[in-house]
Order: sequence, then C-alpha cells, then structure tokens
Amino acid sequence: MHTPSRRTLLRAPIAGAGAGLLAACTDSGSEPRSGPEHTAGLQGDFVPPGPSGYINPSDPEVEAAERERGSGPVRTLRLTAAESLLDLGGRTVRTWAYDEAVPGPLVRATAGGILSLTLANRLPAPTTLHSHGLRLRCDMDGTPGLTQPDIEPGADFLYRFAVPHPGTYLLHSHVGMQPDRALYTPFIIDDPKEPLAYDEEWIVVLDDWLDGVEGSTPDGVLEQLKPGASGSMHSGGMAMGPEHGTPEHSRNSSSADASSGPSRVLMNSYSRLLDGESGNVAHPYFLVNGRLPTRPSVFRCRPGDRVRLRIINAGSDTAFRVALEGHSMTVTHTDGYPVEHRDTDALLVGMAERYDVLVTAKDGVFALVGLAEGKKGRALAVLRTDKGRRNPPPDVHPDELDRRIVPARRLRPHESVALSDREPDREMRIRVTGGMEKYNWGFDHKPYDVRHRYPIRSGERVRLTLINATDMWHPLHLHGHTFAITGFGAAGARKDTSVVLPHRKLVIDFDADNPGLWMLHCHNQYHSESGMMTILGYKR
Repeated sequence: MHTPSRRTLLRAPIAGAGAGLLAACTDSGSEPRSGPEHTAGLQGDFVPPGPSGYINPSDPEVEAAERERGSGPVRTLRLTAAESLLDLGGRTVRTWAYDEAVPGPLVRATAGGILSLTLANRLPAPTTLHSHGLRLRCDMDGTPGLTQPDIEPGADFLYRFAVPHPGTYLLHSHVGMQPDRALYTPFIIDDPKEPLAYDEEWIVVLDDWLDGVEGSTPDGVLEQLKPGASGSMHSGGMAMGPEHGTPEHSRNSSSADASSGPSRVLMNSYSRLLDGESGNVAHPYFLVNGRLPTRPSVFRCRPGDRVRLRIINAGSDTAFRVALEGHSMTVTHTDGYPVEHRDTDALLVGMAERYDVLVTAKDGVFALVGLAEGKKGRALAVLRTDKGRRNPPPDVHPDELDRRIVPARRLRPHESVALSDREPDREMRIRVTGGMEKYNWGFDHKPYDVRHRYPIRSGERVRLTLINATDMWHPLHLHGHTFAITGFGAAGARKDTSVVLPHRKLVIDFDADNPGLWMLHCHNQYHSESGMMTILGYKR
C-alpha cells in the first residue's frame, strides 16, 4: 500500500508550484479566511431559469444526497485566479492563471473527507471553478447560470463538498474560453486504503497552448472559426505553424477579437485513430506541465522504481497519443476509476480524459511524448534515472507511439466499481449535430439553452445513446456522474468523458443517483462554446 509522502510530492514536476499551497492546507475544520464583503458560499437561493418540476441545485434532495456521502476531515485551501505573466520554458506569455502557475498548484485531498476551497476572482471577467469528473453536490459543480451565479471580478466563492471517491481529476474554469488559458489544475483524491504498490508518482498534465502568442487569445480564435471571419476556415485563411520567435504579450481581454493575432485555423488535419479531422485549431505550442519541448519538465527516480503516472489532458482542441520511450505501460485507472490491468505501449487521450498507468523505470534517459494527434507538434517531458544532462531532442518520436494502443472501450472495470447487472429504466437518444462549415455545433440540431432539460428521475438506470451525426470526433462529458461504456459484450469501464467517432454512436449506462441539473457537453472547448452543451435534469 502506498501513501504519497511529502518528499514524493515535491519531486513531482508540478508539485513545486503547489508546495506553498500544501503548506497552507489544514485538516482541521476551520473555514478559509476571506473578506466578508466579497465572500459567497452555498447558493441556496439560486434557481436557474427553466421549466418547473425539476430539482434545483440546492434543493433538499441535493442536501440529502450530500449527507449520505458522509463527512470527515476538512481540507481548507484557496486559489486566486488573476492575470499572470508565465514562463513556458524560454517563452513568456501573459495569460490568466491560478496562483500564477501553469498548471495551477496541485490540489490534493483524501477520500472520505471534505474539500473547502475558496476561489478568489481577481480577473477582469466573471469566472467559476468546475471539479471535472467528481460526483459532487450540484450547487458546487461550477456551471455558470445553471448551478451557481458567476463569480464577479473582485469576489470570492466558497466551494465546499464531500470527496468520497478517490481518483485523478481536474479543476478548471467553466466560463467561455477561459479553460484554453491557464485556468486549470490537477486534483488528486487519495485512497486511504490504496491497493496499488508503487515507489513514486508523476503527475503529467498535457495541454495545447495559444494564449498570449503573437497576440492570440482563445476568444479571438473562436471568432476566426465562425463563418465570415477574416482569416477563417471559410475564407481561405491559413493556419500558422509552430512559432519560434519571442511571443508578444496579448492584452488578454475577455472580449472576442478575431483581428488580434494571426489565423490559428487548422485545415485538412487528419487522424486515422480519430477517423477524420483531428481538430480545427492550430495551437502553436504543446506542453507537459507547462513546459515546452525545448526545455522540458524532468522527472527523476531510480532504476527499477515503480512509478505511477497520472496523465491528464487539459487541452481544448487536441487529443494526445502518449508513450514513454523504451517502456510499456500498465493501465490501472481511467477517469479516476480502477480497471482490470491492461498492458499497452501508447494511449490516445482525448480532452479532459485521465489515465493512470504503472511503469517500471529503466536505467537511462527517456522521452515521455504526447503527440498532438493528427496535427504537427508534440508535448515532451523526460524521465531520468541517471545523472547525465542531455535530454532527448524536441522532435523525438518513440517507437512505442506506433505500437499497441488500448482504447477505453476495450478496458474492463475493476469488480469494485462495475455497474450492477440491471436493465435500463429509461432509454434516451441524443444526436450530436453541426459541422465545421457553419460552426453550429449542438445536440439534436439545437444550440445550448439553459431553459432546456432532458428529464431523468432519481433511482433510474439510464441508457443514453449518443449518435454522432457529424464529420468530427467529440470527447463527450457528463457532469456529476460516471457511466459505463456499453455495447461490447461486457460491462464497460467507468468514465465521465468518452470519445465518440464521426458517424458512430456511444452507448453509456449510468445510475441516476445525484439529483440536480447536470450539463452534458463536448469537451472540445471551441465546440461547446459554439453550442454543443445541454442539460440532464432530475424530475421530482
């Protein structure tokens, strides 16, 4: 059994940024200190617009479900979202970040406890914080206008909820294109009865990056993708390749300005694994733990050490094909939930998916590569067990990238988390619609409307069939629940985000055991902000 020590955390590349945060944490029951004139808390009076007869985010049913999760030691901490000047490893960008770091400082708690996290908004725009993948109380989900009001500039908001389920998760903003800045951070919930045996832990956060590069902003690029925009994919604009000069600092306003920066529209991308176009945005950089391939993050351990890698894709438009040079990987978890162990050489990780793997470190220097699937470029980090100084070249391509890849649909859940054998009480079919030409992504040919609901009821086993009627792949995410991928002859792995390929369908089963209003959306940030979001609501 392994409980990560402080030494282990501080040896992880991203943990250096989180060391101050860890020192500020407490397991006492004290509340975060913040100015009372700015502090928001549990929004019991918040009722979103929409039809009657549905359970709202802070209704008694939500409170009852939270009580059933229990209570334990309280982990208290604070994050500040603010404009920041960040060094990506020789390239400086002005962006928006948590505690002036990318990724933000590691957030860590123990299953069975309570997280009490204050988000201080010091941005020039409203924001929220979403705990991606957690089955938590609805009014702490961080969906603006649905589960809580916006956190206005200068205000604080207290997120307080039980964390009963161990795993690898992700915290990120849920407002507009903010997640394509640096407003994300890893969130690890440790298992006090951890069954895995390992010596070290390496948290690997992958990202595609454009904010602050030659004046680009995510909002501006979203405007470029829309019909009629200057330099858009509809007017013959060309994508830029990787930028090698010194980036200029963008003004990073919250307004959408397609004229700021070069065209970042990517045309004619292709991936065999994704069965079509891989993305529409030409991010100039790809990062591991906030570092460029020219100055990669380095993880050090001893030969023979058994290392747990927690791999998180925090990107907005890029799937990564991930491999560790000279090593095979044993998949142990996906999206925080354990699976029957499966060996592989590489993984395809869609946006917001997470995989935990075990490797036994060999002697030498090895490249961990996140190949930008169907695009030009890669993210790079280094595993080192010797004392040499030479790192792999930035364009290294391990042979493992072109070998075995185990897709999520072929993984089987560990028996401890497998859904029970039960026929569905409710079956729903939702079509994934839209296209690149009009950039009119949605569900059932409708853009997002906070007043619309797909009804479900507490206690039901729900079978949801998502039919991709588009020419593009989509990583689809359901808030507040985990589901099992079905249709492959056995119960599928438990996940909260899963890829559906073009003109295919994704069939998932989940138990309606977390009342409230929950978003279903594509985790391609450019698709979701163009309308590919909808709501599953619990009827009374």
